Amino acid sequence: MDHVQLFTDTSRACAKLITQRYSTSFTLGIRTLDQRFHLPVYAVYGFVRWADEIVDTFHAHDKAALFADFKRQTYEALEIGLSLNPVLHAFQDVVRQYGIDREFIDAFLFSMEMDLDDRSYNQSLYERYIYGSAEVVGLMCLRIFCEGDTAQFDHLREPARRLGSAFQKINFLRDIRSDYEERGRVYFPGVQYEQFTDEVKRTIEADIRADFEAGYAGIVQLPRAARLGVYLAYVYYLKLFHKIRQLPARRILGERVRVPNNTKLLLLMGSYFRYRLVRL
Repeated sequence: MDHVQLFTDTSRACAKLITQRYSTSFTLGIRTLDQRFHLPVYAVYGFVRWADEIVDTFHAHDKAALFADFKRQTYEALEIGLSLNPVLHAFQDVVRQYGIDREFIDAFLFSMEMDLDDRSYNQSLYERYIYGSAEVVGLMCLRIFCEGDTAQFDHLREPARRLGSAFQKINFLRDIRSDYEERGRVYFPGVQYEQFTDEVKRTIEADIRADFEAGYAGIVQLPRAARLGVYLAYVYYLKLFHKIRQLPARRILGERVRVPNNTKLLLLMGSYFRYRLVRL
C-alpha cells in the first residue's frame, strides 16, 4: 500500500467530513457536481472553514496567534507539498493539481485576518473584504471546474466574482445582528446598526440583485459537469434573499432568516428537474 496516498486520501476524507458537519447546503451542492469534482471542492471548503473558525470561534484563546500559525502552516504546505494538518494537506494537493492562484489564497487569508479586529468598513475595505472572503473562493472552485482551460476561466472570472459577492452580501444581511452583537462588526460601509432602516436595506438589496444577474449569466456558461451544483447554490441563496426582502429592517435585526432543511431538499429536486428539462 502507498502510505503517502493513504495519508492524502484520509486528509481528503477529513475535508469531506468537515463540509458535511458544517454546511448542509454546501454539501448538497457538491453532491450535484460531477463526481470528479467532489473531493477537490471539499478540500477548498475545509480550508476556508477552518480559517473562518479560528477568527470567529475561539474567543478564549489568542486568535491572532492561532491564525498566524495557521497562515504559516498554509504557506509551508504550499511550499513543500505536505502538511501534517490534514485540512492543509488536502488543500495544498488541490492547489497544485488545479493550478489555483497564490493570489487567491493571499487575498482570502488577508480578509480572514481583517476579522481579528473590530472595525468599521469604508467602501474600499468592504470591497476588498468581499473579494478575499467570498469572490476568491468562487474563483478557486472555478479553477477546478475549468480543469486547466485558461480561456474559459478568464471568460467566466467576472461572473464568478459577482456570484460570490451576492452570496456574501446576503450572508451579511442575514447575520447583521449576530455580527454586531457577538463580534462588533457591521460590514456595510456607512451603515450604523442602530440606524439600519428599510431604505438602507432596499439600497443593499438593489446591489445584490445586480450581482445575482451578472452571476447567473456565468452559471449558464459553466462546464456541464459543474453547472447544476453551482445553480443549486444560486437557487438556495435566491430563496434566502427573497425571504429577507419580504421582511422589514426591524425583523432582520430581530431574527436570523433561515431556509429549512426540507426546503433545501425541495430546492434540490426542483433545480434538478429544471436542469434536466430546460438544460440550463
